[in-house]
Amino acid sequence: SLIPRTLNTNIRVGKAARPHRDRCPLARGLESMAPLVRSVEETPDPIPTTITGRIPSWVNGSFLRNGPGKFEFGKDRYTHWFDGMAMMHRFHISDGDVTYSSRFLRSDSYIHNSEKNRIVVSEFGTVAMPDPCKNIFARFFSRFQIPKATDNASVNFVKYKGDYYVSTETNYMRRVDPQSLETKEKVDWTQYIAVNSATAHPHYSRDGATYNMGNSYGKGGFFYNIIRVPPPDETAAKADSPDFAGAEVICSIPAAEPRKPSYYHSFVMSENYIVFIEQPIKLDLLKFMLYRIQGKSFHKVMIWEPKYDTIFHLVNRHTGKVSKVRYRAAPMFTLHQINAYEDNGFLVMDMCCGDDGDSIGDFTLENLRKGSGEEMDKFYNSLCRNLPRRYVLPLTVDQKTPLDQNLVTLNSFKATATMTKPGEVYMTHEELHDDELLQYGGLEFPQINYEKHNGRPYRYFYSCGFGNVFSDSLLKMDVHTKELKVWRYPGLYPSEPVFVASPQATDEDDGVVMSVIITPREEKSTFLLVLDAKTFTELGRAEVPVNVPYGTHGVFNEMG
Repeated sequence: SLIPRTLNTNIRVGKAARPHRDRCPLARGLESMAPLVRSVEETPDPIPTTITGRIPSWVNGSFLRNGPGKFEFGKDRYTHWFDGMAMMHRFHISDGDVTYSSRFLRSDSYIHNSEKNRIVVSEFGTVAMPDPCKNIFARFFSRFQIPKATDNASVNFVKYKGDYYVSTETNYMRRVDPQSLETKEKVDWTQYIAVNSATAHPHYSRDGATYNMGNSYGKGGFFYNIIRVPPPDETAAKADSPDFAGAEVICSIPAAEPRKPSYYHSFVMSENYIVFIEQPIKLDLLKFMLYRIQGKSFHKVMIWEPKYDTIFHLVNRHTGKVSKVRYRAAPMFTLHQINAYEDNGFLVMDMCCGDDGDSIGDFTLENLRKGSGEEMDKFYNSLCRNLPRRYVLPLTVDQKTPLDQNLVTLNSFKATATMTKPGEVYMTHEELHDDELLQYGGLEFPQINYEKHNGRPYRYFYSCGFGNVFSDSLLKMDVHTKELKVWRYPGLYPSEPVFVASPQATDEDDGVVMSVIITPREEKSTFLLVLDAKTFTELGRAEVPVNVPYGTHGVFNEMG
C-alpha cells in the first residue's frame, strides 16, 4: 500500500535531502574502464609473484576472489557486466611468499556455451536466442518456456558446514575446492528447502550455523524466507559431498506487494535478530513473463518505485518470530550491510545506501566500455552515489510507547524513530560520514573484522571509494569519529578489501587489509596489496603478470 508522507518533514529537508549524486563533485576527464571488462585467460597452475616490501609471515592462507571473466562465446556477446562467466582467483600466501592461480567455474552455463560456441543460457542482462538449427515453429514456441536459472555463480565465495561454494542469486550454487579451484557438485536449493533462490551474502553465527535469505512463490503468494543451515555435525564422518542436512526455513515474510516483490542483495543480522529490508526496487512479475515472450532480459523488470516506503521486518533469529511492529523509512536502496548490533534496547544498523535505485541495470558492458573523457564522465555523473547510513530500531515498542516523539535515547546518535500510530514506527537515518567522503564518490563493498565484531559493537569498517565507475580508492572509516584513512593512486583500481586479524590481536584493527589492484593503463600489471589495517599504509605487494578483470567479492581462507 502507498504510505502518505506527512510526518517529520522537518527532519527530511536540508543537506540530507539533496540527492547523493548532487552532493558529490562532478567528475571530469575520467579514464575508460574498457580494459577492466574484457575476457581473460585462466591460470590453472599456480605461478610465482614478485614481492615488493614485506608481507607479514603470520599471514598464511588464501585470498579467494570471484567475478565475471569471459564476456563472449563465438560471435555472441553478453550485454551486462553481471552476465560474464564466473572466474575464481586465488592468491596463496605462506611465510611472506605469494602464488597466483585462476580458473573459470565449469558451470553448466559455461560448458553448454563452450560446446555450442554461442550463448545458449540466459543471464541477468542477456537472453539466449533460440537455436538457429530449430525450425521456425520450435523457435517461436521456445519463447514461451520459462528460462532455466543460470548456475553461473560469479558473485561470491560462501561457506556451509565448512565447505566452500561459489554463489550467485539463483537457486544454484557450485561446491568448489578452495585450493585447486576445481568445480565440484551443482547444488540446487529447491532440493533441500522450499525456496527458489538465495543471496550470495549469508551471515555466519558463532556456533557455526549459516543464515541466508531466499524467495518462494506459489498460490499462497510471494514470500521472503530466512534460511538456517546448522553447524557441521562434528561426530559424523565427513563425506566429500554437499551437506545441507538440517537446513530449514525459520521464517517466511509475505511480500507487501505480491505482484511486485522487492529485490534484495543482502540482509541484517545481529546476535539475536535478523532484519529484512523490503526496499522500493521492485520486480514486476507480470512484466517478467511478458519480457520472456518478447525476448527481453531480466534486468529490465527491476523498477525503482520511490512511491513506496522502505519497510524493515524485524525477526528474532532464535525463534523465527516476526515483530508485529512495522518499521518504516523514506525510500532508499541498499546492496551491502556494514554491521548491526544491539545496544540498550535498540538495534543499530549500519549499511551502504543510495537514494536512486535506477542504476542497477545501468552496468551494461556498453556503458562500462565508454571512452575516456566526456563519454565516461557523463555516464559516471548520472549514477547514484552510495553513502553509509545508520538506522536505529527501537526493540521495546508496545502499547505504552508514546506517539510522535523520538524514541532513540542513545547518546550522541542522530538517527530518529517515532511511533506514528500504534504498532508503526517511522525512522530517519544518521549520515555515517563527514563531507570529506563526498570527494571520494561515496563508498561500497564494506568489510569489518567479521569474526570478532559481526553483530557486536564495532568501530572500523573498510571499503572502496567510487571516484570512477569502478572503485579507485580504499577507505578506512572510524564510525565513532567519522574520520577517514585513504589509499588512492591515479590509474589503480582496488577490489573489495578484506580484513585479516593478526594472531595476537588485542585491538579491533590489529591486522592487515588485502585488496587486488588492477589498472587499465598497462597490460599484465596486477598486484595483491597488503596494508597495515591500523595505519592504512602499505606493507607489501605481490605483483603477478596477468590481466584480471574487475571482480565482485572475496574471502580469506585461513586453512589455505
